Amino acid sequence: MSNIPETGRTPRVQIRLVIIQVLVFSLLLTLAGRLWYLQIRNGEEYTDEAKSNHVQRVVSPAVRGSILDARGVPLADNETRLVVSASRTELMKMKDDGEAVLTRLAGVLGMKPKDVMDKVRLCDSETPQPCWNGSPYQPIPVTDEATTQQALKIREQAEDFPGITAEPTAVRRYTAPAKARTSQVLGYLSPVTDEEIQKAKDSASPHLRSDMVGRSGLERTYDKQLRGKAGVTSYEVDKLGRVMGQTESDPGVPGSNVVTSIDARVQSVAEYELHQAMKTVRKETDKITGRPYKADAGAVVVMESRTGRVIAMASQPDYDPNAWVGGISGKDYARLTGKNSNYPLLNRAIQGQSPAGSVFKVVSASAAVRAGYPFDGRYNCSSSYSMGNRSFANFESKGHGPISLGDALKFSCNTVFYRLGHQEWQRDGGLKPKKNAHDWFYRTAHDFGFGAETGIDLPNEVIGRIPDRQWKKSFWEANKDAWCKQGKKGGSYVEQIAYESCLEGNQLKAFDSINFAIGQGDVLITPIQLATAYAAISNGGTLYDPTIGKAVISPDGKRIEEIKPEAHGRLPVDAETISDLDKGLRSVVEPGGTAAWRFGGWPQDKIPMRAKTGTAQVYGKQTTSWFATYTDDYTIVMTISQGGTGSGASGPAVRNIYDAMYGLDKEGNQDLKRALLPEPQKTLPKISPDGSIEAPEVKPYVPPKPKDAEQVLAGPPARRD
Repeated sequence: MSNIPETGRTPRVQIRLVIIQVLVFSLLLTLAGRLWYLQIRNGEEYTDEAKSNHVQRVVSPAVRGSILDARGVPLADNETRLVVSASRTELMKMKDDGEAVLTRLAGVLGMKPKDVMDKVRLCDSETPQPCWNGSPYQPIPVTDEATTQQALKIREQAEDFPGITAEPTAVRRYTAPAKARTSQVLGYLSPVTDEEIQKAKDSASPHLRSDMVGRSGLERTYDKQLRGKAGVTSYEVDKLGRVMGQTESDPGVPGSNVVTSIDARVQSVAEYELHQAMKTVRKETDKITGRPYKADAGAVVVMESRTGRVIAMASQPDYDPNAWVGGISGKDYARLTGKNSNYPLLNRAIQGQSPAGSVFKVVSASAAVRAGYPFDGRYNCSSSYSMGNRSFANFESKGHGPISLGDALKFSCNTVFYRLGHQEWQRDGGLKPKKNAHDWFYRTAHDFGFGAETGIDLPNEVIGRIPDRQWKKSFWEANKDAWCKQGKKGGSYVEQIAYESCLEGNQLKAFDSINFAIGQGDVLITPIQLATAYAAISNGGTLYDPTIGKAVISPDGKRIEEIKPEAHGRLPVDAETISDLDKGLRSVVEPGGTAAWRFGGWPQDKIPMRAKTGTAQVYGKQTTSWFATYTDDYTIVMTISQGGTGSGASGPAVRNIYDAMYGLDKEGNQDLKRALLPEPQKTLPKISPDGSIEAPEVKPYVPPKPKDAEQVLAGPPARRD
């Protein structure tokens, strides 16, 4: 038995006890610190967060502002409809998640049960439309087209429809005054997405889950002004989502009204005449292909020459923007976006691109003057122009001998511009360009605004293409591998072109500049670009940003924010050259000019008309019709894809638009009582304090009867460009 005293173990035990005490004390100290941090340091923050877990917000969307024409006629406003909505919160409390209720509801509304259930399901990355992208606590609209009888049945038999409401609600409406849809200009609405909510979270105009936002057109550009401020009511709910009481309420503010420069009457005429021109030309036979013209798309722009304000803008094919109200159906969406739709959502006035043809010759004439060629010099308008073993023919192979640049515009003589384009290419060094090459033709095209945005207040404008040296190089670098793979020396036409492009596609060749001088080759322009350029010739040289928005006016009419015209540049020629261009374009509608046959009886002494015709060739397609015109007040440009010649297809329609605006008959007699807009609209519409708008009546457009129906189709025996 050991006689070792117990005092030998005491120090170790004491050390262990001290360590344990320190650990316990440290843990208690850490816990106390954490409690202090949670309850005192950040107590208020966590208290607010805890409260928010039991508070849900119900949003009442603000009444969206109206989009008005220049005289106050509503193009887009709101109407009261009976909206049937479902409360997802109430449906989820039921054993079958509300399936029986929704099935009964479908029977009352004359809908399929699946369609109703799809409408109230929540959107996510895997759920296709239709679905609900808003808050699950928000009443989800099932239909905004309920009849009075349907609404009464739902309300009278409320016990059969728990969680279902039928209430009058303001719904977006696109009014189409005088059948003017103005569809691509106005755009449409759809529910806000999660991405948009996050993106706008810290902005001056954050989105709410219930918001409907503009997806295209003016609805998108002026969405912030039109949307207003939604009303928000907060409710305290328990853990099951049952409402315990209201905590606070923030009333909404209606959106402002956007006044546009669009005149609904002129818009109606423009849409009708574009549509009729396309229908008419489809009855003609294309002499090149032997088939009727397809006339598959078109656009027209009517603009104030001195301000750049757009009076009318039409694009074909178009669509009814009301199809988007309340959520677009899968069938309608496919009809608007499918392969066979021809894409009516595209605004071809700002998104349609094609070679310019002869309407581009005002650029080439200006480039020649900048390069040192006198406007009134003599230039040979031969029937063809040869370069090496290639021959470039004049339109219909007709020559006029030595003529000025003004007459080259009048007769639309290609060979004059072929020579000038070729000579300038040679002066710049040809295939081995000089270090200080002027590239007057390409530079002038850029200075006229082509190859760049015009600045119009519509989204998704395209820039077209000016195929200068830099573009050639970039395009070659991007496509060289594909060309080299496809190309074959001596192969088919496409294979031979690919073969040559593989080897020399980065070089600006002589035929590139020859074609460019008449707006052909790789050049692409848009109708809005052309209208902006011709308006600048009309107004003395100022390139205005085209604008459709004219003013933003508060719901009570007290605050008015005018949208002033702004310029982005000037034409790159002096006043004398602009005057020469103007005279040349005036001669186009006078005897001997390519558009003269379309302006017979026009009062040229009272309302001087200037014009340029254009027929652009597109590989693999029928020719594109271009017609650019202006008076002292207005510029009108029309184009029809696969529509034939400029004056032949577009000419009659443009003439009819002018006649309606100025109140002219075919003999040139003016009746101001019939004139829709003999001079630009200067005043803004009045909006009363109660929100009512003084809007004049818009009468349906009555198209004129052609003097000679056969001439409208066939045209005169003389050439048409």
